[in-house]
Amino acid sequence: MLDLHTFRPSEVADLVTEYLRACRARGFTTVELIHGKGSGALARTVHATLSRLDTVESFELGHGPRGGWGRTRVRLRN
Repeated sequence: MLDLHTFRPSEVADLVTEYLRACRARGFTTVELIHGKGSGALARTVHATLSRLDTVESFELGHGPRGGWGRTRVRLRN
């Protein structure tokens, strides 16, 4: 899980890309990114980044009491 609350949207693309690369190298297939609810700018940046990465199989907003739409679950390709 990566908490992005302390980062600006301009910093997020590189950070998320590197984090997912490291997770994939360690064999993770699912990870969660916490971007918070706020204005939605950080979530939009995260989703735009994820949609450009060929290592990402799919992503969706979190469900239930553990973050809801303030969290994104990412499934990585094998």
